[in-house]
Amino acid sequence: MSVLKAGNLKKHYTGGAAAKALDGVDIAVGQGEFVSVVGRSGSGKSTLLHILGGLDRPTEGTVDINGHSIFAMKDDELAIFRRRNIGFVFQSYNLVPVLNVEENILLPIQLDGAKPDKAHIDRIIDTLGLSEKRTSMPNQLSGGQQQRVAIARALAPKPAIILADEPTGNLDSKSGMDVMGLLKASGGKFGQTIIMITHNPEIAQMAGRSIHIEDGRIVR
Repeated sequence: MSVLKAGNLKKHYTGGAAAKALDGVDIAVGQGEFVSVVGRSGSGKSTLLHILGGLDRPTEGTVDINGHSIFAMKDDELAIFRRRNIGFVFQSYNLVPVLNVEENILLPIQLDGAKPDKAHIDRIIDTLGLSEKRTSMPNQLSGGQQQRVAIARALAPKPAIILADEPTGNLDSKSGMDVMGLLKASGGKFGQTIIMITHNPEIAQMAGRSIHIEDGRIVR
């Protein structure tokens, strides 16, 4: 069963010269899959991820998540749906500097006015090796530890999908592989569907399936 389906996605920019960031992309991702999207800089992979996550709207095409057509929603409705159903992991961590580790992890749940599932949060924190860092501030953590917190924050609301944008881009190779191992393990443990973009072939091979994109089109 597909958790996510995208049909004929196009994203065209106009200006001095028209640019086709996406030019007719179809993709389907099943429950619990770990998929990497690989391509060179400018290939359209970041644009694809942003549209799949509802952070940007396509020029044409559809994205369905668990049967919901996200671009049929108004902006406010989409923002709520995104917060409840999609977890994001960015290259730059995007932690709130004045909140400690646990507060950062709980933030999306609290923004939604929901009650945290304490047992679930504890399992995530334990799985990602953050039990002794609950009260630490982001500036007291290494890059790898900050990315673990970002992964924990993405997992905390039990979203249908995790979207990871170059999650190891700011890490050294060892920390990057460690973080990827934890992302894959936690995704499997909590039944999450993960879509990750990367330019690193070693990182891409850790996914169960890879999609290669060039010039806004899927080539294999």
